[in-house]
Amino acid sequence: MRASQRARGEDVDVVDALLSADERRRSSSVRFDELRSEQKSLGKLIPKATGDEKAALLKKAGELSAAVKAADAEQDEAAAEAQALLLRIGNLVHPDVPRGGEDDFVVLETVGTPRDFAAEGFEPKDHLELGQSLGAIDVERGAKVSGSRFYYLTGVGALLELALVNAAIAQATAAGFTPMLTPALVKPRAMEGTGFLGQAAQDVYHLEKDDFYLVGTSEVPLAAYHMDEILDADQLPLRYAGFSPCFRREAGTYGKDTRGIFRVHQFDKVEMFSYISPEDSEAEHARLLEWEKQWLTSLELPFQVIDVATGDLGSSASRKFDCEAWIPTQGKYRELTSTSNCDEFQARRLSVRMRDGKNVRPLATLNGTLCAVPRTIVAILENHQQADGSVRVPEVLRPYLGGREILEPVAK
Repeated sequence: MRASQRARGEDVDVVDALLSADERRRSSSVRFDELRSEQKSLGKLIPKATGDEKAALLKKAGELSAAVKAADAEQDEAAAEAQALLLRIGNLVHPDVPRGGEDDFVVLETVGTPRDFAAEGFEPKDHLELGQSLGAIDVERGAKVSGSRFYYLTGVGALLELALVNAAIAQATAAGFTPMLTPALVKPRAMEGTGFLGQAAQDVYHLEKDDFYLVGTSEVPLAAYHMDEILDADQLPLRYAGFSPCFRREAGTYGKDTRGIFRVHQFDKVEMFSYISPEDSEAEHARLLEWEKQWLTSLELPFQVIDVATGDLGSSASRKFDCEAWIPTQGKYRELTSTSNCDEFQARRLSVRMRDGKNVRPLATLNGTLCAVPRTIVAILENHQQADGSVRVPEVLRPYLGGREILEPVAK
């Protein structure tokens, strides 16, 4: 656990503080049990005693009662401290994860080849210029109404989102996922249990008056869906595809990706989520990655797959793979999808267990983004643009756009 914390760049001392608090919890629990046993034994003697002996026993009983209450309070205090410290510790990092920070990822695979726009004789436009000319994106009115990093999808932009969502849900359903429309507001336990109130807390919107959190991903309500339940092993795997709005403060990203809709405060997303036995979690992780690759390939986007380094994992993931699509005007690959193996981390915190014969134990949870809508629109517009400012529609989306093959600029 210390090595995992160190690899994440997190506080290592919290592990020793946890061990110390847990030792106090154990010892105070033993002390409480001893005092309670003595108190019960004394209680049996008092009715039989008389005179001075009874007075002495009653005095002793009063002292024991005070000691029992003190031991009980100490036990509760130590347990609460241990629990608070435990929640500060991230999942154990998988041994094969590359060590380092955000830039220390390892490229596992590159799929497709970026277009050579120079050879085609024109300079590519960025997604915002394209989106405005298509009548698809309006960031100026988004800022007027809600502030920076908000936007409207209009006309074909709105239709393109609906096409993406329907196509993504169709792929997920064909793969055996149950479609879900999930709550966007959750209680603190759901957010805490999934690991989003640790290092990620600064990025979460909290409604203090009602003590609700706005989810940054449907992973949260999907992980909490079976909270405090015991699932039969023969039910597993359970796979859900959740569609929801997502809200992120994007704290600490000021000055980054401020143009357009790549990094925004509100967006829609289709998220895959799996409940599975811990022994099968690595194989499931590979399957989720393959479904993401299948999706990006169907959108005809060039992309690379990376093994995310320890310092960029997020507290709940033991290992994470990202698929990064090529963004022509940025000249680099940018994250479009991500899949994480959370092992038993979330299940333990949310008390989701499996019954395997006579044994009841935590199961494993995994998540994988299938379609984060704004970033996917960015990649489609830029990669499929044509010299006249129109955008070619990938074949997989055409049935959801009334057969439309080209998105044309709107007349001014």
